[in-house]
Amino acid sequence: MAMTLTKLRSGLQSALAGGAGHRRSEIIKRTFASSSSAHDDEHETAKWEKITYAGIVACTALAAYCLSKGHHHFEEPPAYPYLHIRNKEFPWGPDGLFESKHH
Repeated sequence: MAMTLTKLRSGLQSALAGGAGHRRSEIIKRTFASSSSAHDDEHETAKWEKITYAGIVACTALAAYCLSKGHHHFEEPPAYPYLHIRNKEFPWGPDGLFESKHH
């Protein structure tokens, strides 16, 4: 721990004194692995564009398949006496606002 603090102090002192001028140019010239060349970037971009289009096609096909299948309709539940108890009439008529019963 003391060794680390000593190195940190000496690095700060040399940076403040202007002794790290040659190191600044090394930091600016540093390149990262992901930006090694423009060709690699173009290749990666084209690859992910193709993957994206393939994913869009696959998801669209799956959605079309799932939505084209029929679905099960449940039978009407029995008219239990405790359901739809009305103590007074609705202002819009005898049925509920979103009910569509044929009288």
